[in-house]
Amino acid sequence: MKVGVMSGYWGAGPPRRTEQTLAEAEALGVDSFWTAETYGSDALTPLAWWGARTSSIALGTSVCQMSARTPTALAMAAQTVDHLSGGRMILGIGASGPQVVEGWYGQPYPRPLERTREYIAIMRAVWAREEPITFRGKHYRLPYEGGTGLGKPLSSIVHPLRRDLPVYLGAEGPKNVALAAEIADGWIALWFSPKSDEFYRAALAAGFDRAGARHAADDFDVANVCWLVEDDDVEKAAAILKPTVALYAGGMGAKGANFHNDVFARMGWGEACAEIQALYLSGRADQAAQAVPTEMVEDVALIGPVDKICEDIVKRWKPTCLTTMILGGWPRPESRERILEAVRS
Repeated sequence: MKVGVMSGYWGAGPPRRTEQTLAEAEALGVDSFWTAETYGSDALTPLAWWGARTSSIALGTSVCQMSARTPTALAMAAQTVDHLSGGRMILGIGASGPQVVEGWYGQPYPRPLERTREYIAIMRAVWAREEPITFRGKHYRLPYEGGTGLGKPLSSIVHPLRRDLPVYLGAEGPKNVALAAEIADGWIALWFSPKSDEFYRAALAAGFDRAGARHAADDFDVANVCWLVEDDDVEKAAAILKPTVALYAGGMGAKGANFHNDVFARMGWGEACAEIQALYLSGRADQAAQAVPTEMVEDVALIGPVDKICEDIVKRWKPTCLTTMILGGWPRPESRERILEAVRS
């Protein structure tokens, strides 16, 4: 299993130790470094800023939200970072949810799988650079129809360093996971749990079995951001992550349209999720966090003392379909190499 490290997005300001963490990660042979975006800090700017201080580690987005940019704009950004980094870009994209897409970006959300398929097709046409781009889909049309009528098909001025950049699809539901297996080069899971491994293997298999699928299971990357908090007291470690779990399960999406809530419910936490969501949506975020069971955190994260973390990695996480574990937390200096070795061994 490969190992990555996550920077993510931020609120009040950029995380202070990212440069140091990234330098340590690259020195220890960590395979990849990842950034993210929601509706504040973006994913591409910090990836380029911090990535400029590296020389070998792969640089990935987990994920760029499709509605934030047109397909050609994201293709331009990705090929630019790929050139500047010497071919180290991994472009993770995702549809996000209706609250963000329609509320923040002012874009329509319906039929996200169909839009994803068109979006990726346009980006790959940009990188292939075989002919000027024309596209007639249900959601994207190039050149634009209407306006001045002066739009013309164009090719990228830049000759891409790689004509087929790796595209990973962030997905949680089974249909979207199957789409990732069919048309992408990797799947970025969110809130993956080892207990859901069989469910996700079936969804991936459905995509691999489709005509024209780009990959098979043995050459497809399955990556997951796995939160990590070290502490000799498991309850204290869990308490650090409970507000984040409550935010996603309770507040990241409207009632009936929260995909993260659905993920936890599939794990068997339906009653807890209903309580967490009710508390969160009524403005009681602190109580929502307190309603998150410690076992619910343990299902999706690595928490506790180093011996427990390493045992969980080896016995619970490594037998799953995951091929890349992205650590959402940097281990302590004294346990760092042990944890990294547990993932790689």
